[in-house]
Amino acid sequence: MFMVEKPFISMRLLSSVSWVPFSVASSTPKAAAPYMQVWIGATNLRMDKKGEEGKEPSAMAREAIVEFMPEVHQMQQLVATETSGGWEKCWEQGLTPWDLGRPTPIILHLHQTGALPKGRALVPGCGSGYDVVAMACSERHVVGLDFSHTAIEKAIELSSSLPNSSYFTFLKADFFTWHPPELFDLIFDYTFFCAIKPEMRSKWACKVQEMLKPDGELLTLIFPISDHVGGPPYKVSVSDYEEALHPLGFKAVIIVDNELAIGARKGREKFGRWRRDTNTLDARSSFLREEGTLSIIMNDGF
Repeated sequence: MFMVEKPFISMRLLSSVSWVPFSVASSTPKAAAPYMQVWIGATNLRMDKKGEEGKEPSAMAREAIVEFMPEVHQMQQLVATETSGGWEKCWEQGLTPWDLGRPTPIILHLHQTGALPKGRALVPGCGSGYDVVAMACSERHVVGLDFSHTAIEKAIELSSSLPNSSYFTFLKADFFTWHPPELFDLIFDYTFFCAIKPEMRSKWACKVQEMLKPDGELLTLIFPISDHVGGPPYKVSVSDYEEALHPLGFKAVIIVDNELAIGARKGREKFGRWRRDTNTLDARSSFLREEGTLSIIMNDGF
């Protein structure tokens, strides 16, 4: 396993423009905390504003964990019973324990150090839109996509008056049925992969491939790495992403522990950068054309 001992080492790796793949073990941490605590780590961050990031949560924050566990159960029940509008109900009722209430720290770091691809970017399941706004600039237009009308309304309300508002767009749409007018140079996934049912992950990968330029990049925060049962959030691992992405030619450029994860998620979250192996795809496409079956497979979601 590739180990990162100090934050500044991992940040140098994340900012690197050298795309050298390496093997990463995907075992579950030996001492994974209950996933309820991991999922509502955002609560710790909001309730303990006086503490430094990365420190152990205060007594007040620990009480908040217990207090918000029923909220997570209620969120799961809504998603399970309201098949067409469960997530909308969650936003309407404020049942959003995954929402950090601020940009994801590692995204801010990558943007500020110039380590994010320029061009067009997509954030599926953008929620309140903090990451969308954080990445948007004159060199990068970001689209925030969410199935919830309430989430999109909140994102627009929070960001419409910001100075970089001309560099991002919020859309209410279903990630799995939406067809963008242009392909993207970057897709960022965090708390979206883990929110969909595991049997939907291959479809998720197909949509990523469909929306991303051939030389585009997928960024993932692999979370929550645990051994819990059920969801959302559903447990994930590096191998879960590999299982979904490898058949479509995506390979990990780099996977490291996310040293900038918020306290409750630290040690249970990895950062991954993925790109398609164009040589492999070209070879496979050539073979399929010779066999006369490329069009059939493409129509089946290749």
